[in-house]
Amino acid sequence: MKCRHCHSELSLSFIDLGAAPPSNAYLTLSSLATPEKHYPLRVLVCTECWLVQTEDYANADELFAADYAYFSSFSSSWLAHAEHYVDSMINRFALSADALVIEVAANDGYLLQYVKDRGIHCLGIEPTTSTANAARAKGIDIVEDFFGVALAQTLVAQGKAADVTAANNVLAHVPDINDFVSGFALLLKPAGVATFEFPHLLRLVADNQFDTIYHEHYSYLSLTAVQRIFADNGLQVFDVEALSTHGGSLRVYAQRSDVGERAISENVARLLAQETEAGITTPAFYSGFQAHADKVKDDFVRFLITAKREGKSVAAYGAAAKGNTLLNYAGVRPDLLPYVVDRNPAKQHKFLPASRIPIVDEIQLQHTKPDYVVILPWNLRTEITAQLAYIRDWGGQFVTAVPYLTIE
Repeated sequence: MKCRHCHSELSLSFIDLGAAPPSNAYLTLSSLATPEKHYPLRVLVCTECWLVQTEDYANADELFAADYAYFSSFSSSWLAHAEHYVDSMINRFALSADALVIEVAANDGYLLQYVKDRGIHCLGIEPTTSTANAARAKGIDIVEDFFGVALAQTLVAQGKAADVTAANNVLAHVPDINDFVSGFALLLKPAGVATFEFPHLLRLVADNQFDTIYHEHYSYLSLTAVQRIFADNGLQVFDVEALSTHGGSLRVYAQRSDVGERAISENVARLLAQETEAGITTPAFYSGFQAHADKVKDDFVRFLITAKREGKSVAAYGAAAKGNTLLNYAGVRPDLLPYVVDRNPAKQHKFLPASRIPIVDEIQLQHTKPDYVVILPWNLRTEITAQLAYIRDWGGQFVTAVPYLTIE
């Protein structure tokens, strides 16, 4: 395989998680009787540009289908993050009512609803019909398509060049990262700003977040790699912020390379130096990750088996993609974990891919009163433990497996 960005041959392995279906390919009762398509889940590292990337197997249209079940608005903390972002962009870049904010991967309108509420023009780009329709129900204009150079050219020709573009947790999801980034360089007005948020590779390695690896994530990103990719595709990074979201993310600010006049913040050099010091441009940085992931898997399976032998009941919360990576790599099935709760009605009454664990409504927790509730989206642990605090009334405990097994 060749690098998605610089086309160098890839030979350095980061991790091999076996084979699994796409993490958001939830099953219905009828589809339980049919075979599932599994793809190898292996991640490689480019030693030229240091882009970390999954091996090519699944096409984007298979991963992001019309019935895509991830809806951003079911997390209250993520909604608060989105609203804070909108206010920050308005203040920092003096956005007026005449400005146009475009979000790529607008999902269900979780962010653009706040732009609209503040009287600023907005447009969402979202390829999945299920979430696009949810955004339209909020009164948000949506272009239902994948983003890249061709769509950017069409929008600019229609007079829809952007003052600000938002791309939250989507840069990692695109197979053709060069075409995707080039599209922003075309879509921005001369003084426009593009922002991108994505989980930071440094945090992924430091905190053993191997469960964030799944087929829908084509890339695992550092500022070192992103700066080079942007520079080669018409964008200049002028600022960066470290965020706590998704277990540790970056927000990168970029401008057009040809006309951008914003000064480059010291934050950029500071973070690049941090990555260099950590060894992100050396093979040694990637060498021990597989062993750390295997320990998490082993500890988690040992916990489940011990609980079963002791007659303790276990349930899970959050039918998240990261949870599917953990469960499938660990080989967990309903005999060890009988159900997972999720607030999203689009997931309820379905089954997790490969593990085939049923997804149920939260009321099931109150009926069965499990001894342990495993929080699969560990990045939302604070929000979820507050929401489910009532399980302590019957002596229930919360469990997370990443970065290491915790029971409390």
